[in-house]
Amino acid sequence: MSRASDRAYEAIRDRILSGELPPGIQLVEEALAVSCGVSRTPIRDALRRLEADLLVERSDTQRSFVADWSIHDVADAFELRAMIEGRAARLAAERMTDEALERLRAANAGIGRAVRLPVPDVGAFLEGNRDFHAIMIETAGSRRLSALLNTLVEQPVVWRTAHYYSRESLIRSHAEHDELVAAFARRDSAWAETIMTGHILRAYHSYADAHRRIVKNQAEGEPEAA
Repeated sequence: MSRASDRAYEAIRDRILSGELPPGIQLVEEALAVSCGVSRTPIRDALRRLEADLLVERSDTQRSFVADWSIHDVADAFELRAMIEGRAARLAAERMTDEALERLRAANAGIGRAVRLPVPDVGAFLEGNRDFHAIMIETAGSRRLSALLNTLVEQPVVWRTAHYYSRESLIRSHAEHDELVAAFARRDSAWAETIMTGHILRAYHSYADAHRRIVKNQAEGEPEAA
């Protein structure tokens, strides 16, 4: 895979995951080539990879669109993630090092600061959350689990949805990370797997609650959160 294709893939993927390219919008190769600073060939390669990631859908007329995941699609993804990442947490506990444990504590400390601000810093929360889970997956040391999680950990849950999460949900997520750190510190694989499975399933319900609020506000014609 060429560098130009990798660059285009990362750029388009980031714009989809951030919500800059919203669900359902058509992805025009010429416009993407200009914005990514590459030719159309790397754009085609990038779109094929994003289609494999389930972030892009191709129509019968071979036009590409940002995938519009239903709440049922998201539920399936979270359930699969709970199973796979629960297993990863078990392996991580068995293979935990003192250095990895300190990195996990540092990432979760940043999450704690973000969620306890007068107005929670959702961007910092999401960044810290990604770091925490990435460190855990890295420590698990399983290339197969990591590859499977790549298409599930960063589901197309748009940025705006996270801003509808309640403060209680954000604080609870931070507390669950604290429990995971405790399990990892004791190298207790069964405990770590149980906490991680519950953590992911609860995260789905937080997402579903936020999704329902967005749909309700849209139906009532209210503005969305910035």
